[in-house]
Amino acid sequence: MAAPVASDAETPSSKLVVHHLNDSRSQRILWLLEELEVPYDIRDYQRTAERLAPPELKAVHPLGNAPVITDGDLTLAESGAIVEYIIRKYGNGRAQPSESGWVDNTYYTHYSEASLMPMLVNKLIFQIIPERSPFFIRPLLRGVFNKVSTLMLDPRLKSHAELIENHLTKTNGFFAGGDEPTSADYMMIFCLEAWASEDKSALGPKTVEYIKRIHARPGYKRALEKGGEYSFAKASL
Repeated sequence: MAAPVASDAETPSSKLVVHHLNDSRSQRILWLLEELEVPYDIRDYQRTAERLAPPELKAVHPLGNAPVITDGDLTLAESGAIVEYIIRKYGNGRAQPSESGWVDNTYYTHYSEASLMPMLVNKLIFQIIPERSPFFIRPLLRGVFNKVSTLMLDPRLKSHAELIENHLTKTNGFFAGGDEPTSADYMMIFCLEAWASEDKSALGPKTVEYIKRIHARPGYKRALEKGGEYSFAKASL
């Protein structure tokens, strides 16, 4: 269970602080804060040569992952918890689903990291393992992991792509419907960006259109300017 923890490693700040790791889920937090026009500071961290979070993040939160925010004496990790905390404390009524959209909002807020992202991460791991193995067994491992991915992951990901495409066709906008992003959108965007950067052809036209529409929002563009290089926004869509 992820719980807020106090951190003595932080200097006092009058603003909420986002501990931002490049090419990570923390980009969705910057977008949320820009959309809600919440004042915040950024503390930047860079991935290691192995594409891992640097050890300095463990001084902020014991798990050493991003995103993490500090807000006064509170230190909070986990994207979903952070998104819901910010909307509840700083949203001033914004980013709320309509009565007809609250079930979809709840579902896709949790679905993003509970169901979809684990499979995308597994697919990435299946690609990384052969490349980081001794060169003389790489061909064998590539064959094994490609076969496992083809048989086990790809059919399931296809079902997920169809689910998302059909839902966005129905709402014709945001995941909860309505006129503005809600927590479901802030959670889903990273998953879809990561997926598109690896295999855009797996996504339907409504899904690709959705990503483009989010990328065109002024708040999203401001978040990119403040957060720095973010490779998942560079995917050719």
